[in-house]
Amino acid sequence: MKIGITCYPTYGGSGAVATELGIALAARGHEVHFVTYAQPFRLPSFLPRVYFHEVDVGRYPLFEYPPYDLALAVRMHEVVREHQLDVLHCHYAIPHATSAWIARSMLREEGLDVRVVTTLHGTDITIVGQERSFHAITKFSIEKSHAVTAVSEYLRDETYRAFGCVGCNVEVIPNFIDPALYDRQRHRFPIPADVVQGRRVVMHISNFRPVKRVRDVVGTFARINRDVPSLLVMIGDGPERVEAEAEARELGVSEHVMFLGKIDAIAPLLAGADLFLLTSDKESFGLSALEAMASGVPVVGARAGGLPEVVTDGVTGFLCDVGDVEAMARAGSRLLSDRAAWTRVSQAAAADARARFSEATIVGQYEALYERTVREPLALTPVRAMPALTMDDPA
Repeated sequence: MKIGITCYPTYGGSGAVATELGIALAARGHEVHFVTYAQPFRLPSFLPRVYFHEVDVGRYPLFEYPPYDLALAVRMHEVVREHQLDVLHCHYAIPHATSAWIARSMLREEGLDVRVVTTLHGTDITIVGQERSFHAITKFSIEKSHAVTAVSEYLRDETYRAFGCVGCNVEVIPNFIDPALYDRQRHRFPIPADVVQGRRVVMHISNFRPVKRVRDVVGTFARINRDVPSLLVMIGDGPERVEAEAEARELGVSEHVMFLGKIDAIAPLLAGADLFLLTSDKESFGLSALEAMASGVPVVGARAGGLPEVVTDGVTGFLCDVGDVEAMARAGSRLLSDRAAWTRVSQAAAADARARFSEATIVGQYEALYERTVREPLALTPVRAMPALTMDDPA
């Protein structure tokens, strides 16, 4: 099968999942074409059957904001025509599914067609899509897709609540991990022992947006560090990084916090972690938490959104109310102070991640979805011949 994938190529869960999905599909023999404005951050320079098509957004004085959605639609149209794609898989409803609808409309004028699959990841539904300016086009783009998936039951239910979407059935296909990649026994922790100095390693990975509440991460860590000498490793970057750094200074733990910035290969870092903190007030799934669990790292986080579908409270980690840093710190300190309890939760987390969210199982679900979608009959729009211009016609 020939599959086009459009995602945000920047640091974040949706781009990571879309890229890993494309890589896994190519390994299964499919031809995969990424169509976006930059190479996805987890995509290596070359892989067999994987292609990257850059979207060039022209700069014109007329446009204060260059229309990426239109440039994307044109590039999708070109790639589908040139490579005879069977499916365009859009990660995020807007603008990607919107652009796919435009591209498909262009193709149908030429007697061609393509199936559109849209995966909803989170803020396209919970934040951006519910803005008054975008609500109608988000609903339209979802309902015009041939198939729609959401990464959690929470996000599926939120989609129905916010948009109705009576014309579509949202199927839940969760995010996934490669069990071999996140086997902590195969990696060597890259942070030197003389830096760790025997402390327990607490970790957080995100895009540092306000929804992640990174000040709560630092606040929780500061309380844990009073009970158990620890090192906080912050991976990622974004608008709230300055706030997190300020919080570390205000709480007097700056010397115990490392900000590493954006790092693609996180499995070796997770292999040396003892605890993972995820304090978000909205979390449609929590891919970073799943990757931590697969690495045998217990998760302490906020009971929000789809995270309870990933972390089983009291078994693979602990969930507390949003903003309750005291409760999160108590849970973290108990785990880090009790080696037997930590081992029990660590082993349960790794086993659960592999049993419910393995790449083989989830990628197979996407393959089955593509096959069902492609089998559905399509009513092609007849090609309309354009009248030839004469010398008297206006150009």
